Amino acid sequence: MCCGVSRISGTYSIRKFVPCPVLHLTSFFIRLAEPERNSCSGVHTITVGLLTFGAHFTCWVLRGGQNYSERIGVDKAEIVESEQGVVAADDARCSEIGVSMLRQGGHAVDAAVSTALCVGVVNPVGSGIGGGAFMIVRSSSTSKTQAYDMRETAPGAASQNMYASNMDNKYSGALSMGVPGEIAGLHEAWLQHGRLNWRTLFQPAIKLARDGFVVAPYLASSIAKCAKKIMNDPGLQQVFAPNGRLLQAGEKCSNLELAQSLEAVAEQGPQAFYNGTVGEKLVKDVRDAGGILTMEDLKNYKVDIMDALAANATGYTIYGMPPPSSGTPGMSMLLNYVDWSPLNYVAKQVLNILNSYGSSKAAEGNLGLHRLIEAIKHMFAVRMNLGDPAFVNTSKYVSKMLSQSYADKIRKMIVDNTTFPPEYYMNLDRWSQLRDHGTSHFCIVDAERNAVSMTTTVNYGFGAGVLSPSTGIVLNNEMGDFSAPTELTPDMLPPAPANFIEPNKRPLSSMTPIIITKDDQLAGVMGGSGGLFIIPAVLQVFLNHFVLRMEPLAAVESPRVYHKLIPNTVLYENWTVIDGKHIELAGDRKAFLVERGHQLQAQEGGAIVQLVVQTLRSPIDVDSENSRDSVNAHILHGTLTANRAKGITVQPLHTDNLSLGVEIYTAALPALTIVVQDTDRPLNIISGYPFDCRAQNVTSSLSRQCKPFMIISSRMK
Repeated sequence: MCCGVSRISGTYSIRKFVPCPVLHLTSFFIRLAEPERNSCSGVHTITVGLLTFGAHFTCWVLRGGQNYSERIGVDKAEIVESEQGVVAADDARCSEIGVSMLRQGGHAVDAAVSTALCVGVVNPVGSGIGGGAFMIVRSSSTSKTQAYDMRETAPGAASQNMYASNMDNKYSGALSMGVPGEIAGLHEAWLQHGRLNWRTLFQPAIKLARDGFVVAPYLASSIAKCAKKIMNDPGLQQVFAPNGRLLQAGEKCSNLELAQSLEAVAEQGPQAFYNGTVGEKLVKDVRDAGGILTMEDLKNYKVDIMDALAANATGYTIYGMPPPSSGTPGMSMLLNYVDWSPLNYVAKQVLNILNSYGSSKAAEGNLGLHRLIEAIKHMFAVRMNLGDPAFVNTSKYVSKMLSQSYADKIRKMIVDNTTFPPEYYMNLDRWSQLRDHGTSHFCIVDAERNAVSMTTTVNYGFGAGVLSPSTGIVLNNEMGDFSAPTELTPDMLPPAPANFIEPNKRPLSSMTPIIITKDDQLAGVMGGSGGLFIIPAVLQVFLNHFVLRMEPLAAVESPRVYHKLIPNTVLYENWTVIDGKHIELAGDRKAFLVERGHQLQAQEGGAIVQLVVQTLRSPIDVDSENSRDSVNAHILHGTLTANRAKGITVQPLHTDNLSLGVEIYTAALPALTIVVQDTDRPLNIISGYPFDCRAQNVTSSLSRQCKPFMIISSRMK
């Protein structure tokens, strides 16, 4: 199973490090340090992205959204501030593209559409329009938070025993493909929130696919790891080994057929994909390769839109995905251990268990770590009773996972001085675990504090290992996330009936995109990549910052632990990151766990977690004459604080920078702290977007392009 949660052997790989911030700032808002070799003097807009290249740590500079043209050495992570919105994606080019939509007055969802399309082009290892996603969207004007389930579904001809004769087909090849949902989901979100033209959102990704993009080291590493998969498929070989040789870092990659597919969807809307030429070509290629996808499957695909699952935890409200996501319920279950409430079913279960201790210190120190590991094992045992609620009655298990009484019961089973064999945790819930892979996550916040948390996936690296030659689309292998009655699993447990295959059913998932609020104000945006490891990773970062009060950077840099229930082994992080820092669970913590019977194993890798934090202060009461173009009077706006590269200095933005006929209130505002944590992906990026209305001669009213700044009416109470 190549290209799952990857690591770069023999090199410094990205992990607990907040990358050189991706700043996309106008010249008056950014000042470079004293000139040095490879400096960016004279560049009005820059985007700095983090890469690993062999054992060398470099930052690559993007100019004007073009290809990598220059790199500068970086040896220190710092913090930068912006009064604007942010886009944190896996690739600097995609962050810049998202930022460009915000600069045009776009909503966070507009930026999300463009960012997702870009990621699918330049990082096809784990994302693309041939896959699916979960998206959480919070509207600042209504304070409503919605969940968009664009997860892949089983084709109409699928059945429980369709892989009985060859279980490998469940994980690779065209037969492993589910019905893609990303395009449909992005369009639904755009219909409700978008401001920019649908076609506009596609143009940057089309250009990248048509004109080509420089292969980043992360993609090059993934291509090398999946060499056999690529060389065995004509479509993949055409794009990633065009002359019979695998593309290397720094070389150009293009996908003309994908560009044409994106152009068709841009011009004709999603019907081009679900009931038009793109879909017809895709179906033909899939069926020629042995798949069962039909045009009826595409026509019948529906996005599920619902209120996000909301839960309370230590004064915060956390919004996440209901099933088929198992992330929120599990986190929530664990939080209940320490007087915190739910998160995202599976996540909530863990939080509930901790809540039952009745003390916010239940997760502190070595004992807190032991308790957390034990709670995670209980959570994994019960989560496999979840499934697609349209096909399985999950209410009993959801209620149980969210209940404090069940958390109290589990807490009593946790013994502070010992651990137990896997059977102890499973009780009647003896089901094989979901082994999902990959994904890509990004977080977006705009100036009005609309927020998007989105996790997108094609499952394994390059999905099914098939690229549709006529459309350029990488097929997902999401059918591998279903359970199969006759499958012999690595943990030797029976498959979970709640997750059995049925036509049009969605498989269970570990994806955990969340948005966090406090007193109805945005407090954080979070999510992760890494399959099975997503839930414990997101949970630990949440606990570190929102419960244990670590600074955001410390919260994501802190070494994490993982457990799969079977084998009964605690995986702890132990590796050297790109800045030379060694990340490893402390010796006293390891000794404490060993004393309690835990078997430990070093793990070079884990999940990627992106964290955005807004430090809330007192609200500002605003009376605006222009209610249509002004920001919501009850929404707090403030400084966006992001990690920055050495050699870049950000100047505070004062009112004398702008010629506006309004007052700009800059004191005592919330600070938005952006912290991105990466595993192996060298391009996990932060990007603040610029504000410059000086050329527009704005006086009494604000144009759409000026709107992204924190503008407060001159009539202030």
